[in-house]
Amino acid sequence: MAYWLLKTEPENYSYFDLERDGSTIWDGVNNPLALKHIRTMLIGDLALIYHTGKERQVIGLAEIISQPYIDPALNDSKRVVVDVRAVQKVQQPVTLTQIKQDEKFTDFDLLRLPRLSVVPVSQIYWQRLIDMTNGTD
Repeated sequence: MAYWLLKTEPENYSYFDLERDGSTIWDGVNNPLALKHIRTMLIGDLALIYHTGKERQVIGLAEIISQPYIDPALNDSKRVVVDVRAVQKVQQPVTLTQIKQDEKFTDFDLLRLPRLSVVPVSQIYWQRLIDMTNGTD
């Protein structure tokens, strides 16, 4: 199983929209590195949903429920998507400021590549983020 952080503008599509819908196509990604990450996703991988913009915080947990496939809305074989389903809202959102202040995240791609919309999360970073969302940091 792999772990991911998926960024979304909450004004466009928030974690709460995902909860309401149950599942959705995770589309709108056009960065080549982010698309490369999507191509490696597997059913059962887990993702933290991160609200960008003014919020800048981890807000929910989701599961990848499909293999990557060509975006049905576009006629471009390079643009791939996956289906995700809501798992649960986190108990305590974790802000970008909290992540930046934690010295354990020095090599985290969220900080190194801030414009990347699909970020791989190592097992160590995943566990640290889950602990923070549970208030057990």
